[in-house]
Amino acid sequence: MDAQQRARYAVRARIIKALAHPSRLLIVDELARGERCVCELTEMVGADISTVSKHLSVLKNSGIVADERRGTQVFYSLRVPCLLNFFGCVEAVVEAAAKEQLAACG
Repeated sequence: MDAQQRARYAVRARIIKALAHPSRLLIVDELARGERCVCELTEMVGADISTVSKHLSVLKNSGIVADERRGTQVFYSLRVPCLLNFFGCVEAVVEAAAKEQLAACG
C-alpha cells in the first residue's frame, strides 16, 4: 500500500471513529431530519450541554456536520446527507446477522 492509499484509509477510519458512539449516531439521525440547535440536541441526547458540545465537536472536526452561529445560538446540520446511505448499509448488516443467529438457534 502506498502513502496516498494509507492516508485515504486513515481519513476513512477517522470518520468512522467519529460515528462510533451512540450519542453521536443519535445526533446524526436527528440532523438528518433538519438542522438543530445545541439546546434541542442536548434535550434529545439527555446529556449536559458540555457533553453534547464535545460530541458535536468530534462530528464537526471529522467533516460530518457543519455549524452556523445565529446570535447566541449555534445550529448544526449534516454536511453530506449521503451518510444516511451508510446507516442503511449498517442496518442491513445488523438484520443479516440477526437472521443468521436466529437460523442457528432454530
